Amino acid sequence: MAMQVEAWLRRAAISAPTLTALQTPDACVSYAELWHLARAGAGELSERGVRPGERVAIALVPGIAFAQALHACMQLGAVAVPLDLRLTAAEREQIVDGTRLLIDESLGVDAGRVAPDAPCSFHDLDAVCTVIHTSGTTSAPRPIELTYGNFLWSALGSAVALGVDPRERWLCALPVSHVGGLSILLRSAIYATTAVVHERFDTEAVLRALRGEQITLVSLVSTTLARLLDAGLCDPPHLRCALTGGGPVPTALAKRARAAGVPVVETYGLTECCSQAATAPLAALAAVGVGSTGEAPPPGAADTQTSRGIGAGVPLFCTRVEIAPDGEIVLAGPTVAPGARSADGRL
Repeated sequence: MAMQVEAWLRRAAISAPTLTALQTPDACVSYAELWHLARAGAGELSERGVRPGERVAIALVPGIAFAQALHACMQLGAVAVPLDLRLTAAEREQIVDGTRLLIDESLGVDAGRVAPDAPCSFHDLDAVCTVIHTSGTTSAPRPIELTYGNFLWSALGSAVALGVDPRERWLCALPVSHVGGLSILLRSAIYATTAVVHERFDTEAVLRALRGEQITLVSLVSTTLARLLDAGLCDPPHLRCALTGGGPVPTALAKRARAAGVPVVETYGLTECCSQAATAPLAALAAVGVGSTGEAPPPGAADTQTSRGIGAGVPLFCTRVEIAPDGEIVLAGPTVAPGARSADGRL
């Protein structure tokens, strides 16, 4: 029997209707407003022939229109397929082939168009939520089907590692076609907190946000962290975590960031594991003298440290990580995409 949970956006709209769900440099929407947009979008998709379970490609820049299309798919039970706008025409065509519809313009806002069977009030945790294509770092990009359960367990695991502030404002300047960026939008809906979304990474825009927009979390890679430090980032007033992954974080860069009062937490993840697989617990920052809590680290927190500082940490509480004799990383748990599991259930 499939397990269902209340639809994330619907629940957030009921529990925190006036809270800002999504903020961009140009506009913002509350959870009640985003729920209205999602319902209207679901109705439009239904009118255009989309049915539950069918794939819908989304070719929109990160922002409110993208979030509407994403949540509209979820409310209708369709499968969202975010497109990387940097793809060539041939690469894009390959991904679009097999989808029911391509969204490359904003959906409508008339909630009166909502179809009788939309919006969905519940999410089936076994159902496919999105299809994300891998970044292609080590091979050609591959489509990965991620379920609602994958995203929910990932959000819970991340919350255990990093905590959740009711006033959370998570800055996303990553592509939302990538699991790292998309997860910020979905986790924020699950937590009923605020996602601050930039269309692309712009050093000065991100620097201004970190200094003056009460950003509490930001997701970075080594290159963007270095650019911010070069631009003078120092002691961001509200930032409690700069989650940095996507590749190794050089020793010197991690030390430089922490010396500047930037609470860098390293993380390891991949698309097939719905983003984070291992993350240094936020409390472990106290062990290296970074952070504003002033609390002593919990027992064992120092064990997550490496010669680089804190390192990529420990597995998310719902994820099991083993290192095979040949050095291969083996993952298991509810964040692993069903289609990525081998016969024994492991990745």
